[in-house]
Formats: sequence, structure tokens, C-alpha cells
Amino acid sequence: MAAKCKTAGAMQCDLTRDVCQLKESVRSQGKQLGRLVRHMKMGCKKPPNQSTLKGLNPCLPCLKPDFLYHLGMDTATTNFPKVFGDVRFVCMGGTPGRMERFAYRIMKDLRLKLSPVTTLRNMTDGHRFALYKVGPVLCVTHGMGCPSISILLHELIKMMHYAKCQNPVFIRIGTCGGIGIEPGTVVISSEALDCKLNPCYEVIVQGKIVQHCSKLDQCLAQELRSLANPCEVDFEAIIGKTICADDFYEGQSRLDGAFCDYTSHSKIAYLLGLKDNGVVNFDMESTAFAALTKRANIRSAVVCVSVIDRIKGDQIRACPKSVSEWEKRPRELVSRYIRKVLLDEVKVKDVPARCVGGESVI
Repeated sequence: MAAKCKTAGAMQCDLTRDVCQLKESVRSQGKQLGRLVRHMKMGCKKPPNQSTLKGLNPCLPCLKPDFLYHLGMDTATTNFPKVFGDVRFVCMGGTPGRMERFAYRIMKDLRLKLSPVTTLRNMTDGHRFALYKVGPVLCVTHGMGCPSISILLHELIKMMHYAKCQNPVFIRIGTCGGIGIEPGTVVISSEALDCKLNPCYEVIVQGKIVQHCSKLDQCLAQELRSLANPCEVDFEAIIGKTICADDFYEGQSRLDGAFCDYTSHSKIAYLLGLKDNGVVNFDMESTAFAALTKRANIRSAVVCVSVIDRIKGDQIRACPKSVSEWEKRPRELVSRYIRKVLLDEVKVKDVPARCVGGESVI
């Protein structure tokens, strides 16, 4: 009986110690988050004279004003350094609903709150794209395909330039068709390939073909992958090559389009060949996204979740609830990355006493 009492007493002591350690961990994390919120809402450096973007159009200084037509803004009526000068992360996806949900997620994860008289609002005029700002994070839609995202990127990159942003990180999040991977797998693109398996984005300028490199930031891809710890998340994240198709049907070797001039056997052979070359998914925007951000000296990443294994079929058969849950996974991973970067910065320096010239606009 005495031995049993001693054992029970030891277990009680262990439990008490574990509870105390857990409380201390939660208290420490709460302090860090509190410092992070103060850092974003109150503390910021005086905006520098120039942005860190490189290789931009030499004619930009002559545009007075410059109209960012598809965003519904211009340099005459918008004070870009004041409104967007604190932007550190630009996250983009296909639809307004998806990016609005991501904005609310970021708001929650960074513990930012709207004032009672304000709402999260689309900051564009709404006729092409939607843009939401949550502290240092922009959440913006890019539509579908390279032509759409290239229009957005030209104007977003100019926005970052006019706002004098310092080292912004661009991340595209969305869904994709997997090649030999399970639906629900998160793919972080190592490089974006065209349909000829070349790592480049091709445009025709004044009748001539011009190619731009579409390789992505490898260090950023590894940073994102490291945050998908199996002990902390319930999904798999992999790094692999992405093919950027010119369309949704024939360009991705689907059998369910209005037209199809190939067989199911040639489709499978093609997809297996891609898999052997390290390609793990299809999308429709990655080459333009990678090339334009690289030209501007912007670190960038593409993080998408597979909603189908294209080797097994062409149409998405998963139930809407499963697809909805899968769509949250890239948002969760990117949110974890943003939070980690900001918390790491708070750890290494004290919060400045006041904000000069910038503001966290939500």
C-alpha cells in the first residue's frame, strides 16, 4: 500500500510539473505575440528613400501620375509610402473569397483586430482584382492564367516600388492538379517549367520571342517546407517541379475537354514521363509569377495543394468538404511562415518607441 501511495504521489508531482511547464510556455508565447502586435501597430522605421526592387522600367519616373488601372489607384491620389510602405508579404490567389478568408486567417494568427467602426475591405475599385491589407500582409487575387497574373504583377511591383517597400516576399497560394501524389498534398514549387519543360516564361515583345528565367527561391522553398513538421501539421508538404500550362484542358492533357486529339494511353505516358522528370503538379500561373518576381529582385514561392492525382483521373471527385479542408493547408503553411519571420524579428530587437511615416492599414 505504501509503495502504491509513493507511485501515485510521484505521478501527481510529474503532472503538476508538466502543467507548470505548459503554463509557462503559453505565457511566454503570449508575451511574444503581444510584442509582435505592438511591433506592427506602433513600431516601424522611417521609410527609406528607395525600394529594394531592381531592374524596373527606367520610364517610371516620367509617369506623373502613374495610373495602376486594374487596381484602381494612382500616384496622384494615393500616398503609397503611407498606405503600403510597411508591406512585407504579398500573398496572392485565384479568387476573392479565397483571399478574403486568408486575410481573416492572418488577422487571427497575428492577433490583429479591426476597430469597431471599420471592416476588412477590398482596397481596389473591384472591377478586376480584389486586395485586402492586414498589417504588413497584402492579400490579393490574380485571376486565372499567366496573362491575368502578369497584369497584376506589373502593377503590384510598381506599387511596392512607389511605396518604397523593403525586401517584400511574394507567395502564390492555391490549388493544383497533382502528378503521382495524393490529393491533399501541399506542393512547394522548386521551379516553374513551361510545357516544353524549360524553366522560363516566354513573351512576344515587338514581334520577337523573349524568355525570362522562371526559377524560384530555393531557400524560401526550404524554409516553408521546414514548417510542415509532421508533429505539428496533419498534411504532407513536398518540394518539386511545377509545369505551368497554357490552358486547363488540352494543355494539361485532359480527356474531358470539348476537344481531344490524343488517347488515354498517350495521356498516361505523358504524365508518367513528367513524373520521371521530377514534375509533381500542374498550374497555370507559375512561370509568369516566378519570372516577373525574379526580374524585380523579389523572393517568391508557389505553394499549392493538390486536389486530384491526374494520373488517376481528370475530374475532381472529392467531396466539397474535403476540397475546402485541403484549400486551408497552403494558407496555414504560409501563415506559419509569416508569423515565424515576424516573431524572429521581434526576438532580436526591441520594439521602437513610435511609428514615423508608416501605418498598419487593415
